[in-house]
Amino acid sequence: MLGTEEVLRLTVAALMSRAGERQGDLAAAIGLSQAQVSRKQSGAAHWSLDDVDLLAAHYGLPVLDLLAGPTHAVGVLHGAAPRLPSAAPAPTGPTSESTPEPVAAPVPAPVPAPVPVPVPVPVPVPVPVPVPEAVPVPVPEDGPVGALPAPGLPLGPCVLCGETAFDEVDGFPQHLSAEACAAAAAASAPSAPSPAPSAPEPPLPADEPGPGPVPVPDPESELGPKPESVPVAPPTPPTPPTPPAAPATSPRRTAPAYVSALLVEQITDRVREALTDHDGDADAAQAALIKSAIPDVMALFKASRASGRYEHSDFPPTADILRKKSQKGADEIWEGRPKWRNPAVFAAAKQGTRFEVTALDMNAAYLSALKCWLPIGQLREDTSGVHDPKRSGVHLITPADWEQPDLPNPLGNRIEPGPLWVTESTLRQLLACSRNGLAGPPVLHRSLVSGASEALLERLRRALADVRRTALAEGDTLTVEYVKAMYAKFVSTIGESSANREIRRPDWMHIIRAKAFANLWMKAEKARLAGLTVVEMSGTDELHVIGDWRSVFSEGRDLHEVKAKKVYTLGGK
Repeated sequence: MLGTEEVLRLTVAALMSRAGERQGDLAAAIGLSQAQVSRKQSGAAHWSLDDVDLLAAHYGLPVLDLLAGPTHAVGVLHGAAPRLPSAAPAPTGPTSESTPEPVAAPVPAPVPAPVPVPVPVPVPVPVPVPVPEAVPVPVPEDGPVGALPAPGLPLGPCVLCGETAFDEVDGFPQHLSAEACAAAAAASAPSAPSPAPSAPEPPLPADEPGPGPVPVPDPESELGPKPESVPVAPPTPPTPPTPPAAPATSPRRTAPAYVSALLVEQITDRVREALTDHDGDADAAQAALIKSAIPDVMALFKASRASGRYEHSDFPPTADILRKKSQKGADEIWEGRPKWRNPAVFAAAKQGTRFEVTALDMNAAYLSALKCWLPIGQLREDTSGVHDPKRSGVHLITPADWEQPDLPNPLGNRIEPGPLWVTESTLRQLLACSRNGLAGPPVLHRSLVSGASEALLERLRRALADVRRTALAEGDTLTVEYVKAMYAKFVSTIGESSANREIRRPDWMHIIRAKAFANLWMKAEKARLAGLTVVEMSGTDELHVIGDWRSVFSEGRDLHEVKAKKVYTLGGK
C-alpha cells in the first residue's frame, strides 16, 4: 500500500509529463528552486501541506483530487474524470458555477413530484439507487499487459520506447523485452483520435529520471454500465481546465536538464558550511575549502558514479612505463605540451613589420578536459597495430612528419625522432589530423588499453561547470576558487601522488592533461581556418593570434568562451 506522499510524487510526475513541464518549470511556478523540487520528487525531502496547496493551485485541481492518485488527477485535469464530491474548488482553474458537481452519495427517497430547479441543466429524476463514487478502479488482473502494472513503482520513461517502466537495467528505467515495450505503447494509446502531439522534449539524464506518461482510464468503464430503468440526463460537457500558468520571470538555471541537482547541492552546501564554520569570513572559508578540495572532489566523484553503468578500477596494477623513474623524475608518457612560435611571423617582426597581437586565455582548461576517453579497468597489451575507438590507454607510436609551418605540431615541441609513448587523447588528435590531410597517419606499434568510456567524469564535470557558471554570474569568488581547486587537484593527484589515497590512475592523469593540450590545439586550428594568424601557443590555455578574434571566438568566462589576457605589439621600431 503506497503512502500518501508516495502517491503525491507519482501524481506530480504524471501531471508534469501531461503538462509538458520540467522540474525547473514547476519550481518557478510554485516558488521553489529546481534542486528543491528534485529532492522532493526523489524522496530526499518531503512535500509539505503548503506545497500541496501550491501544486493544486498550479494545476487547477482541488486538493483531494490531487491526492487521489495519478490516474484520477490526470483524468480530472483533462476533463475525463469527475471531481471528487467533497473536494473544494481549486484556488485557480475553471469555475464550477455553470456546471454542477456530480453527487456521489445515495439519492434520498422519491418524493411525490419533483421540485423544479431553476438551472438550465436538466436534473435526473431522483430514485433510490446509489450512485457509485468516482474513484479510480484498478485494472483487472486479466486486463491488457502494461496498462497499469501492479507490482513495483514506476521508475520513469523507458529508454527504449519512452513509456513508463517498472524495471531497471544498468541504472536506467527500461522494459525487459521488446514485447513489453509494445504492450506499454499499446496500453497508453488513446482509444479515440487525439490532437497531434507536441514536439518531444529532450531526454532527461539518468541522474534525474523524468516521469513517463500515465494512462488515463475511461470513467464510464470504471463506473460500470448505468441501469437501464433509470432515466439519465444528458451529460454536460466539462469545462476545459485552465492551462497551467507559464513560469514567472524568475530566471532558469543554465543547465538543469542535464546537471545532477544533488551534486550541485553537495558543492553549494559545502561552501555554506565553510562560511558558517568561519563566521562569514570569506578568506578563512576559502583557505579551508582549498585545503579540503581533494577529499571533497573525491567524494563528489564517487557520488557522480553512484548510478553509473560501469564500475571503474581505482587501483589497477601500474605498467612500468607509467611509473616514475625517480622521486622527482617522470615516466615515459609524452603528453604533447605545446611551446610553439610561428617562425614566419617572428622573422617578419625582426625585419621591422609591425603586428598587433592578442593573447587569448582559455577558461578552465583542465575542467573542459575531463570530457575525454578514459580506460575503465586494468590496461592490457594489444599488439594488433589497429586503434580501437572503444578502448583507451597509452600507445607506442612513430608519428608522421609535420609540415605545416603556420600551425603547431600536436605533439608539442618534441624534436627527437623515433617511437614514443603517447596517450589516447594525443593519438586521437593525430588520427584526426591525418583524416583532415594535415599529416600522414602515425604508425601504431603497441598499446596498453582497456574498455573505455567518455562519460566517466561527465557528471562531475557538468556539476563543477554549472556551479562555476552560477558563481561567476553572481560574483561569488569564493565558490569559483573552490571549484578551481577541486578540478585542478583532482587532475594533479590521481596519479602517483601521496596527497590522494583514494585512487591511483596515472593513465587517467596523462590522458586528461593531454586532452587539455589537444583542446588548445583545436582552438589554434579553428583560428587558422577562420583567417587568423596563429603567433604563439603555450601551456594549457594560452593562444596568441593576429586578426579579429571576436568574429571567431565568443568572449566571456564560460568553458566554451575565451578572454583576452593582453594586447601587445610585435615588431616595428
